[in-house]
Amino acid sequence: MNINATLIGQTVAFIIFVWFCMKFVWPPLMNAIEERQKKIADGLADADRAVKDLELAQAKATDQLKEAKATANEIIEQANKRKAQIVDEAKAEADAERAKIIAQGKAEIEAERNRVKEDLRKQVASLAIAGAEKILERSIDEAAHSDIVNKLVAEI
Repeated sequence: MNINATLIGQTVAFIIFVWFCMKFVWPPLMNAIEERQKKIADGLADADRAVKDLELAQAKATDQLKEAKATANEIIEQANKRKAQIVDEAKAEADAERAKIIAQGKAEIEAERNRVKEDLRKQVASLAIAGAEKILERSIDEAAHSDIVNKLVAEI
């Protein structure tokens, strides 16, 4: 193979091409590659941070959920205690009202009983007077003998 001007020209052209590429093409390519590598590394770091943040958020959410359940259980327990207290108060109030109604009823019964006794006494006195009139065959003046009638009513 002969070394001729074409081969030398191609070698020189190739060297110039390599120099041109190293001077003007290679640095922007390397910058683009390095920038891309940096973006990828940042993206991976952000993804790792996001995973850690997600785990932290899930743990925090779990803690808050447990706290909320505990608070809800406490509120339910307080509501049950309050319910029992209200029921006890209502029972006591109902017992007091029942006792009041019973006492009132007894008082009414006693008053009615006394009124009926008094009516019966008056009727018995009237019957006694009527019986005495029949026996004596004469009329007894009730106004004149009211003290006798009152004494008779008091005895009965």
